[in-house]
Amino acid sequence: MTEHILAAERFEADRAHLRAVAYRMLGSLSEAEDAVQEAWLRASRAEVGDVGNVTGWLTTVVGRICLNMLRSRRTRREEPLDVQVTDPALRPRDGGDPEEEALLADSVGVALLVVLDTLAPAERLAFVLHDMFAVPFDAIGPLIERTPATTRQLVSRARRRVKGAAPAATPDLTRQRAVVDAFLAATRGGDFDALVSLLHPDVVLTADRFVVPTPEPVVVSGSHTVAKGAMAATGRALFTGPALLDGGVGLAMAPQGRLRLVLAFTVTEDGITEIDVIADRERLDGIEVAVLDA
Repeated sequence: MTEHILAAERFEADRAHLRAVAYRMLGSLSEAEDAVQEAWLRASRAEVGDVGNVTGWLTTVVGRICLNMLRSRRTRREEPLDVQVTDPALRPRDGGDPEEEALLADSVGVALLVVLDTLAPAERLAFVLHDMFAVPFDAIGPLIERTPATTRQLVSRARRRVKGAAPAATPDLTRQRAVVDAFLAATRGGDFDALVSLLHPDVVLTADRFVVPTPEPVVVSGSHTVAKGAMAATGRALFTGPALLDGGVGLAMAPQGRLRLVLAFTVTEDGITEIDVIADRERLDGIEVAVLDA
């Protein structure tokens, strides 16, 4: 009994770390919690007396569980089509807390979660464990049945996907980022006046027919009209973050790490002149999403 109590206490000391690993692997808070619980069930039955680094051992246990979950997900490719992008709260299907999920996504980075979702399971595991949690290649290799050298190559390839192609040389990329960040902050905060101040008086917003959905794309113009539409999407903005979209700064909406919609902006000295809202799956698949440098 004493050994069991100590094992439970030891596991609890690592729970937050293990949940962080699982969330980056799975992109879903509820699935991450399930993975950590499964890790506890396995750890509570295991002989760990000779394990020198318990945290490292638990990390690999969680990693293996997440790898299996990712592979299972790939076989049935869960696309959350039952939730429309127009649903204001975009509540998780499992009844979880969307605000907690959104805060966690923000802390990791929505764009990073989107890119991680495009990686193969073994590639995602190797990148997350090595680059985000400093697990050595020789400890990751056996989990994915690869040599340390091959594991290193997987991580290198994943890094290139995360970083994306070099953005087009533009002197105002920093300004774009500032404007897009301000747009997201105003939308989340419901600050109508701040939104209007960012928009050109004759701004044009185009939303493809999968956004609403409607038979035809929706086109609206004028700063006040566009700002009113943004005010109606404050719930959606919870799961949205800045990203590089084909080398330009935009916004990606990705509940549970699955890309559902992007906003591409045209920014000039006079403010935002155009917003293209894209939810068409074929168009989304053709956009290179990458992580913005801090």
